[in-house]
Amino acid sequence: MVTLLDTTANRPRHPEKAHRPDTEMLRKPDWIRVKAPGSPVYRETKDIVREHGLVTVCEEAGCPNIGECWSKKHATMMIMGEICTRACAFCNVRTGLPTPLDPNEPENVAKAVEKLGLQHVVITSVDRDDLADGGAQHFADVIRAIRARNSKTTIEILTPDFLRKEGALEIVVAAKPDVFNHNLETVPSKYLTVRPGSRYFHSIRLLQRVKELDPQMFTKSGIMVGLGETRNEVLQLMDDLRVADVDFLTIGQYLQPTRKHHKVEKYVTPEEFKSYATVAKTKGFLLVSSSPLTRSSHHAGEDFAQLRAARQARLGIA
Repeated sequence: MVTLLDTTANRPRHPEKAHRPDTEMLRKPDWIRVKAPGSPVYRETKDIVREHGLVTVCEEAGCPNIGECWSKKHATMMIMGEICTRACAFCNVRTGLPTPLDPNEPENVAKAVEKLGLQHVVITSVDRDDLADGGAQHFADVIRAIRARNSKTTIEILTPDFLRKEGALEIVVAAKPDVFNHNLETVPSKYLTVRPGSRYFHSIRLLQRVKELDPQMFTKSGIMVGLGETRNEVLQLMDDLRVADVDFLTIGQYLQPTRKHHKVEKYVTPEEFKSYATVAKTKGFLLVSSSPLTRSSHHAGEDFAQLRAARQARLGIA
């Protein structure tokens, strides 16, 4: 379990959650178990991240797949600091007043990508509602810095929703990432309790707008299950994403970081995840990843190769 306290700064990691009553934490089933990290390559990846002063969502969000991914030198960079302006009930990233943007971060990320030898990199960020453009230009600067130093590396971004940030999305899309990911996280009926700072249909529209700006850009979105949603709500969400022409859907199990976070209402079985994948494929997604430990950036490089192959197959390109 990830602690609620930010021990490095000796302050609450989630001040907005400190006075919430503790919630029950259900015992994890066998299919959720993962090995503790610690391989030599894992430690090497950690050293490279530290050397370049970078933040990773792998650590900040307490991802269960960190041991596997870092043992392959696959680290998901989290730009624009480690403090988020939003307070989602599921998330373990720190909340509060963010620090100023680091002008050296784009180049530092690019150097780390080069040193890790990444063929595919995922770049995400905290929400930066304090910035006029929500951090859109910083995303663009990071993308261009990676391209300048790693011309063959494909780039996937996982962005905030840029809510009420006019023109921000256009700045990011113009930088030409290979995959544009924005997660819905949950079904619309859960937004007030799970993702209160966001708006479901704004997020749908954001993904749709990406395709309008660049029809060739791959789009991707993901949700967590086990938050109390119904099966029919998940199926409706799939339809909403297909109306927005989203190519790739990820579905994973919500895991509760602490007793102060939203409780796990249910551990969805592997069989149910397989059923969701089957239905999603019939609805027309190019690619679906649906399993208890699926996360947005898990196996992202392999998934991108499959995504590209699936599009070529659909277009009848050998």
